Amino acid sequence: MTVIYAIIVLGVLIFVHELGHFLLAKLLGVGVEKFSLGFGPKLIGKKVGETEYLISAFPLGGYVKMFGEGGVIEGGDTPLPAEGEAASADAGAVVAPRELTDTEKARSFAHKPPLARIAIVMAGPVFNLLFAWLIFVVLCMIGVPTVTSKVGEALKDKPAARAGIQKDDVIISINGKRISQWDDVAAQIAAGKGQSVRIIVKRGNEAIPFLITPEPRIAKNLFGESVNGFAIGVASAGEVVTVAYNPFQAVIQGSAQTWKVIDLTFMSLVKMVQRVVPMDSIGGPIMIAKMAGEQASAGGSSFLASWRSSPSTWACSTCCRCRCWTAGTCSSFSGSSYSAAPSARRPGNMPSRWA
Repeated sequence: MTVIYAIIVLGVLIFVHELGHFLLAKLLGVGVEKFSLGFGPKLIGKKVGETEYLISAFPLGGYVKMFGEGGVIEGGDTPLPAEGEAASADAGAVVAPRELTDTEKARSFAHKPPLARIAIVMAGPVFNLLFAWLIFVVLCMIGVPTVTSKVGEALKDKPAARAGIQKDDVIISINGKRISQWDDVAAQIAAGKGQSVRIIVKRGNEAIPFLITPEPRIAKNLFGESVNGFAIGVASAGEVVTVAYNPFQAVIQGSAQTWKVIDLTFMSLVKMVQRVVPMDSIGGPIMIAKMAGEQASAGGSSFLASWRSSPSTWACSTCCRCRCWTAGTCSSFSGSSYSAAPSARRPGNMPSRWA
C-alpha cells in the first residue's frame, strides 16, 4: 500500500508541476510536443493536436518537451532535434540542418524573449506552491486537529504552580488576548520576553486571574540549537479538538501556513549551509514517497495533510526529513514549534507541550 500511496502523491505533484510549464508555454505561444508523467520508456500515450500525452515507466519525475528547446525542461529521455534541424522518422538518418521559418520561430522556446523563457521554467515551482496553498485552504475548511489550552500539569516549584494554576485548568486569556489553542499559550509567553503575564484560567465555572512572572530557561529550537527563552512551567493536557474555518478564514489561515512552510524550508537550507542540520537530511522524490506512506498509515486526513508540505518541497527540489521539517508537517498547524521545549521532554516531533 505504501507504494500505491507514493505513486498517488508523486503522480499528483509531478502533474501539477509539469502542468505549470505546459500552460505557460501554451499561453506564451510555444509549441509543446510532449507532456510526460514519469520518464524513460513510454508505457501509454495519446496525441491530441500537436502534443503527445504520455505515461512513462519511471514515476520519479516528468517532463514537458517544447519545440525549439533543444531538449526538455527536466528529466526527458529523448532530446528534441537541435535548432535548425528537422525531425526524421529514421533516427539513424543524417538530416541537413536548415533555418527555422518565421512561423516556426514564433513557436520556438529558444526564440522567445528571456523573460518569457524564465516564466515558463518558473511556472512549475509556482504551481506547486499554489497547490500547497490550496491544500492548506481545503484542510482548514475540512477541519484541523488542534491541541487545546487545557493544562495537563503544573510543574512543582515553577512559576505557574507557585501562583496556583492546577491540572485541568483551561487557559482562556493571556495579557487580554483570548486563548483557545496551546500554540497560543507558548507564543504569548514567549512574546512577553520574561515580563509578567496576566493569565485567566477557567476552573469549573469560575474564571480565575493570575499574574505570573516567567523564569529563564534554555531550550532546544527546531534545529537542535540551544536558545534562551522563558517559561511558566505548565504542560499541555494533549486534548485535541477539530477546528473548521469558513472559506474566508480558511484562505487567511491557509495563506499564513503556506508562508510558514516556505519560510521553514529556506531556513532549513540556510541551517544546512551553516552545518547545523546535516546534509544527509536532503531528500527528493523518494523521500516524499516515504513521507506519504508514513502519513497514509496514520489515516486519510494525515495522508492529505502530508501533501501540505510536499508541493513546496518539490518546488524547492529538496525535502528535509530533519526535525524542523517534521514539525512543520505535524497534525496541528504549528508555528509555535519554534519555542519548543528541550527535546528530552518533547514527545517525538510534536509541537512543544511545555510553556
